[in-house]
Order: sequence, then C-alpha cells, then structure tokens
Amino acid sequence: MSTATHKHGTTSRPSRSKAASSATSSRPKSPGSQRGARRWSQQVTEHSNAMDVQPDIFKMDNPRAIAKSLLASAETSRRRKTTPLRSAMSMLSFYVNRAGKGLSASRKDVLVRAKEELRKLAKHPAAPH
Repeated sequence: MSTATHKHGTTSRPSRSKAASSATSSRPKSPGSQRGARRWSQQVTEHSNAMDVQPDIFKMDNPRAIAKSLLASAETSRRRKTTPLRSAMSMLSFYVNRAGKGLSASRKDVLVRAKEELRKLAKHPAAPH
C-alpha cells in the first residue's frame, strides 16, 4: 500500500490494491450457513448442560410461575457460572430470541412479564424499556 502526499504536506489514507479490497468485500453466504445457525440453537435448546428446567416451562401462561421455576432451577444448578438471576434471565432471553418471529405477541408478552417477575423475585430494579 502506498501513502499519497498532497501539495500542502498532508497525507491521505493508504490506497488499497484491488486484491486487498476484494478480499474484504462481503461475500454472499452459502445456503447452508442459515441452516447451520438454526441447528446450533436447536442443539443448545435440546442438549444444553446449563440448567435443568421444568419441561414446557416456556409454554406456561403464568409469568410468575415461569419466573419462580426458572429461578429455582438456577439456584439448584451446580453448573451455572454466574448468579441465579443472571442464569435464569439468560435462559429466558435465549428462548425469546431463538423463537424470533415465530413467537406470537401474546406469548412474547407473557415471557416479557416473566422477566419482570424474575427481577421482582430477586429484588432487582427493573430495566428501562
């Protein structure tokens, strides 16, 4: 790469060769990369060693019951690497994010309220919306 010097003594950014700029250009992703990402999160959901949660916990309609169950699972888990609140919140957030657009508005609302209940149970201030 070379640096250009202008008549006033200032220098400009080094110019890139065509080969260098093409190496950093965005390439189209292979069709399998999206499937791989989906498989990765499915693997985590099905075979995670993080916490043992009650089956169908995320299908419950009571946000407080979801929060209590997740917090209890986090508190009894010997495999967690952080506080019970963070572990429970992380599990809940992972589920919401993994579900993405497939999560109905009513289901997402229940899960968001479960996050609020988790904070209350752990006597933690609510996060700003």
